[in-house]
Amino acid sequence: MASPNPNSEKDETSYLKMSSADVESRGTDAALIGSHCQYSYCNQLDFLPFQCQSCNKTFCLDHRTEDGHACTNPGAWAARKREAELAKHSAGEGRRMRDLVAQKPCADEGCKTTIGTALVPGVHCAGCNRDYCLKHRLGEDHACSSKTPIGARAARAAQAAAVADGAKSALERFRLWGQAKKQQAKVTFASPGTKSKAAQMVAVNNLKKTAKGDAKIAPEKRVYLYVEAEAATARAKLPKGEFFYSQDWVVGRMLDAAARSLQVQNINNQSNSEEDKLRVFHVEGGRMLEFSDKLGTVLQSGNTVVLLRGVGPPPDLIET
Repeated sequence: MASPNPNSEKDETSYLKMSSADVESRGTDAALIGSHCQYSYCNQLDFLPFQCQSCNKTFCLDHRTEDGHACTNPGAWAARKREAELAKHSAGEGRRMRDLVAQKPCADEGCKTTIGTALVPGVHCAGCNRDYCLKHRLGEDHACSSKTPIGARAARAAQAAAVADGAKSALERFRLWGQAKKQQAKVTFASPGTKSKAAQMVAVNNLKKTAKGDAKIAPEKRVYLYVEAEAATARAKLPKGEFFYSQDWVVGRMLDAAARSLQVQNINNQSNSEEDKLRVFHVEGGRMLEFSDKLGTVLQSGNTVVLLRGVGPPPDLIET
């Protein structure tokens, strides 16, 4: 029985599962120590970690892929594999390949000429991805600009249109999402007009017992919040939590602390693109908060805030 190919995993994935011998070869005893995940937001101890074949760093199961650990050298493994594939001899190498259009009618609707023959070879139009006779080979002769490209070009055009439509409807989707979150918050944390002050105090007191934060913040300066990370954009390791922050902090500082607590990648200080930026959505207020807003002014204990990425700056997502 043939033995399995030891390089099969290396050829198929951008990450490689390390054995105890691999870890020991790096100067550690896997049975006693293991290896820590080198993703800055994780650092989890893993006894059989994975090695990224693009940046050669070690990661846990959750962060083994290039996207999972924001690889510093993305695509290097794929490029090496592609070069290796191109270096291989093709099955038809050395054989004379036919470079003629197969026999079929001219793509022009009013033409009955058969192309792909020895006398009428046919001409391929790269604009509409169709084959024509010599009479209709030019774009103006077969109304190329009015035709929808077929095949791969059509697929790319459809994909581009879908991306454009998605961008146009992104704000509307977040408006609907925000409205749903706001309604959910009204049920859980009703406004003073629909929920007694005593009930509100009980909810906040329970939150104070479980919330985590910097112990150096004076109790009278603390604002206690429910913090969530929106799954589709923030991709947090911990989806939600209960924390307290100083009333004197601005929203930007609170966002940095919340991102660390929920283990959300935060590159607000490294990228100027709104697609990369995290922002804070205030559920009860139904709006995005400015980075410079003071917590004691825009939030109160018992409120819920959500971390979102790529939604852009204010104005409000929900019209009130």
